[in-house]
Amino acid sequence: MELSVRFVIFLVVLTLMLAWERLRPFRCFQQPKSRRISINLGIMLVNFGVLRLLTAGGVFATAGYAAEHRLGLFNQLDLVPWIAIFSGLLILDLAIYLQHRLLHVVPLFWQFHKVHHSDPGFDTTTGVRFHPLEALFSMYYKMALVLAMGVSPWTVVAFETLLNACALFNHGNVQIPQLGERFVRKILITPDLHRIHHSSVRAETDSNFGFSVPWWDQAFKTYRGSPSLSQEKICIGILERGSSEPPSFRDLLQMPFTRTRGDSDTRASPTDTEDLE
Repeated sequence: MELSVRFVIFLVVLTLMLAWERLRPFRCFQQPKSRRISINLGIMLVNFGVLRLLTAGGVFATAGYAAEHRLGLFNQLDLVPWIAIFSGLLILDLAIYLQHRLLHVVPLFWQFHKVHHSDPGFDTTTGVRFHPLEALFSMYYKMALVLAMGVSPWTVVAFETLLNACALFNHGNVQIPQLGERFVRKILITPDLHRIHHSSVRAETDSNFGFSVPWWDQAFKTYRGSPSLSQEKICIGILERGSSEPPSFRDLLQMPFTRTRGDSDTRASPTDTEDLE
């Protein structure tokens, strides 16, 4: 049941974002290309299979087990339901923000996370482009947190659904009217904010770590409201040294095991990015 609900909502949001990108793209030269989209969606399907095989039901099953055996903090406190739900969503979102910062700070973690940043384009399918081992680490991380906190099963469903929808939205290559964007960014991470995070400039890559709300970045001083260049001129992605082509599906799977952050990836120039698209 929970998987069906999440899957249907995911497909609806993905379809709407792809249609929005086609009708009102932010960058015309970044129109989605079939090969890159197929790679991104292909790695998403691999991740789905890996997670179903190796996580024994994932965070929803973990939350159900914690509720059944009254494990975790919330199951001991007997909180008012709406307070427990709100607190659970808040804690999980903060945990994802902290995890995202660790993926950039710890060299070993970056080796896997740079698969996500290696996309030379920036569109809604970039939001599902993660190495399977990073996806597995993220799932175990959330499972441990849900078990420790005793977050309820349907709070987990709500959070995972919101997280997936926000990831598809904030990676969108879409145009939002400036006035509307300024309003939306007060409560949600917009594509303009997250595009900065995918900049080839290291100081910009290491900012705007939130996936849903901007408040954690603001609280922990990692918020960046505008890039050093204009939004239209942001250089997206990284290129492996010596590579002249975007990474293939096999390249993405091998990428974490080939180089280290210090000497592995060079940042693409704006010209390179346009050529790759």
